[in-house]
Amino acid sequence: MRGPLRKIVGIAAVFFVAIPLAKSQPKPVYTKFVNTFIGTAPLNDPKILGYELPKGWRSWAGLTFPGSSVPNAMVQLSPMTAYGSGAGYQYEDSVILGFTHTNKGHWNLCNIPILPVSGGSDKFGSRFSHKKESSAPGFYQVYLDDYHVDVRLTSTLRSGYHQYKFQNNTNRQVLFDLGKANSRVSTWNIKQVGDNAVEGFQGGENVYFYAVLNTKIAKLVNTDEGKRTGYSLITLADGGTGPVELKIGLSFVSAENAKQNLETEIGGKSFEAIRSAATQTWEKLLSSIQVKGGTAKQKQMFYSCLYRSFLWPALRSDVNGEFTDAKKNVVKTGFNYYTEPSLWDTYRNKDVLLGLVSPQVTLDVIKSMKDVGEKKGFIPTFFHGDHGASSIAGAYLRGIDDFDIKATYQILLRNANVEGGARPYVKEYIEKGYISDPDIPNPQVETKAKAGVSKTLEYSYDDYSVAQIAKKLGDTANYRILMARSKNYKNMFDPATRFMRGRLENGEWIKPFNPQFPYYEYMYREANAWQVSFFAPHDMPGLIQLYGGPKGFESKLDSLFTLPWNPTYIARNVETMIGQYCQGNQPDHEAPFAYIFINKPEKSQKILDHIMNDLYGIGDEGLELSGMDDAGEMSAWYVFSSLGLYPFSATDPEYIVTAPLFDEVKWRTSNGKFITITKPGKGRAITSVNVNGKKLKGYFVKHDLFKQGGNIAIVTK
Repeated sequence: MRGPLRKIVGIAAVFFVAIPLAKSQPKPVYTKFVNTFIGTAPLNDPKILGYELPKGWRSWAGLTFPGSSVPNAMVQLSPMTAYGSGAGYQYEDSVILGFTHTNKGHWNLCNIPILPVSGGSDKFGSRFSHKKESSAPGFYQVYLDDYHVDVRLTSTLRSGYHQYKFQNNTNRQVLFDLGKANSRVSTWNIKQVGDNAVEGFQGGENVYFYAVLNTKIAKLVNTDEGKRTGYSLITLADGGTGPVELKIGLSFVSAENAKQNLETEIGGKSFEAIRSAATQTWEKLLSSIQVKGGTAKQKQMFYSCLYRSFLWPALRSDVNGEFTDAKKNVVKTGFNYYTEPSLWDTYRNKDVLLGLVSPQVTLDVIKSMKDVGEKKGFIPTFFHGDHGASSIAGAYLRGIDDFDIKATYQILLRNANVEGGARPYVKEYIEKGYISDPDIPNPQVETKAKAGVSKTLEYSYDDYSVAQIAKKLGDTANYRILMARSKNYKNMFDPATRFMRGRLENGEWIKPFNPQFPYYEYMYREANAWQVSFFAPHDMPGLIQLYGGPKGFESKLDSLFTLPWNPTYIARNVETMIGQYCQGNQPDHEAPFAYIFINKPEKSQKILDHIMNDLYGIGDEGLELSGMDDAGEMSAWYVFSSLGLYPFSATDPEYIVTAPLFDEVKWRTSNGKFITITKPGKGRAITSVNVNGKKLKGYFVKHDLFKQGGNIAIVTK
């Protein structure tokens, strides 16, 4: 065996020799394919990145965490090797600084760092080796060389379970490094409650905790309490012979709720019982999509990506139903409250996947966004665009409708029309049909402006999304207005250069104009002109006509994937290039499918296969990804693409068909029906698609298949 398969088998062997599983624990069927370390290693190859990394840079690729979580959980318990890094853990590092209890992979969270220590030093952290480290969904283990402690972690929705096996049972201590987190810590406190428990608070993300140990606390000493330089050190009583166990509950409401979360979810259960429950939770979720065929790497990558697609958004309400709302009030509404999705990234595919597999979570996420909208006036957005519109509309049109759609729709209309909320510069957008950018001499990658091209294109799609709700609700007037506005993307198209190009306030095209140069916020959002010029997922026929029809469109699309990237153009997250196409960031993730709209599916398939086979699981150990996982978007892209069904326009309840990587896929839908996808031949060029025995016209299948079940036979040559 070579590469990632050998690594994961080797890791498993280390663990099973050291600590056998409980006899009662069922043998893993699907979780055994998941390698939680994928995405933790940096991508360094300039041939893949498109440029040589400047000195001191770590590529923004992967940024995943290997620790313990159950799906969409409040607690995501993972090792920390570098504060200020994407997910806290960097595979190339050699020292673990602590184990933190929240995560995402976006330079924030990583709250409540805890580390078992011994020896009395005030410099905390231990060297470790990947040879003495292992993981699986809902489990993480590592040996801390400097402290001679074997650490095992598992978790529930709102609680974490630590097990420390100290080699020396004297001078055992537990560090609560509360001045640190990836988000800015504003204050912190901790106090002892009883012989063997502590409770406290970490400000910034405002997380409360309650932790109980199976060993008496001899002493608790706080240093620089409340300051970012501070920490708390617990000295344990001597005399214990078994492993030290620390169980901790979290809450974003109160320490009392944290205690209730802990007692309800873990209570007196053993480590193995909690780990087994986490494993079975993941087994049930992962088993909803069963694949046959494909290579060992493809199967590992598929289930690893499916796993990572269900870590975010994260639960924020407690077992008693309470949560802290957008106005900082403690409320109880009768649904599970979640963080907002990472919408700029995940509306494209991950939010659709979440709805297909976990519709109840999606329903509660929508209710959570509506709750924010009612209290702040606008449905929340994330980073750029107004893509709550697409995520909500897409879920609603797919049948997730057990919420107040009329009230939610009214807030989405406010988003689409009212200045000062979710859509910056929406007044200009409505009046002119586009958003301008200022005339800036010699703009650089970091130049800050309006990102007017990207905003105009994205708002056009968002208008289309809201229009689909209007249509279903019978609001004809707003449907017509929004559908007319959904064509505004055309106002950014410059026929002379055949690019989506920035415009000044007076309507003139911005010049000089270099379509290859990437910007973070000038004309384009984290992209260049090439990467946004194929974005109109709601109106591909209209976009194709802008290029003069299929031949002109094909010629331009060919150039996107073949025109070499200029290696002197460096934007940290615009990386992993195929010509000018960027797989490492989101803005052009629809482009590989675009050939299908001009009846050239074989061209799309060639690019898709290259991406799936060569840009996921990169490097000697197969642990590198082509870009940030971005809360699961990069993973969900792979899941859909490898199955042969992709939500090209996430708002619309249909999926574009491509050739799956696997010979057979059995997808158990949320209502218990099955979709079976077969591709018996080895060829990759689709010649026909048959749905329930009838030849499909075109390359789209309707969402009705997920309601009724059915068979998709993909014939290739």
